[in-house]
Amino acid sequence: MGKYFLAIVPDEAICDEVTILKEQLRDSFGLKYALRSPPHITLKMPFVHNEKKEGELIKALEAYINNIKSFPLIIRGVGSFGSRVAFLKLRYPPELKVFQHGLVDFFKRRLKKNLELSDTNYYPHLTVAFKDFKKGQFEDVMAFVKDAKVKQSLQVHQVSLLKKVDGRWLRIADFQLTN
Repeated sequence: MGKYFLAIVPDEAICDEVTILKEQLRDSFGLKYALRSPPHITLKMPFVHNEKKEGELIKALEAYINNIKSFPLIIRGVGSFGSRVAFLKLRYPPELKVFQHGLVDFFKRRLKKNLELSDTNYYPHLTVAFKDFKKGQFEDVMAFVKDAKVKQSLQVHQVSLLKKVDGRWLRIADFQLTN
């Protein structure tokens, strides 16, 4: 069984800017866990799937996602989930929530995957640090991320399927949205 998730991976320029921020967090605070995946906005939380049926999974996702229209996103501001996750906030159109809810339903009905709590309480964001905070450093990390002032706009044209390989998340398929 393999572990996968579905996400929006921004264009190269935005990925580079966010990766630099993650590297600065590693160098300044020892936070490295977020560097195990490319910068992304999760659409479907990690799930397990039979690797022998990976091709079928990709074909099913492609057929579904190719009917979704492209939409804009704005990355602006910072936020957190308690004192465990630091992220960049998104301003997004209602189409993103409709798309994500449709994906959750698709995964449940077509792929027979269980719903996760995060699937039903969706809050789109771009994580820059999580899991490896040391006691007492969270506020300093949040101030550092806020000072970085990441502000970007993008048009979402594709969604990516990522797979966990040797402890890192790698893009294995990209699905194009319609214009």
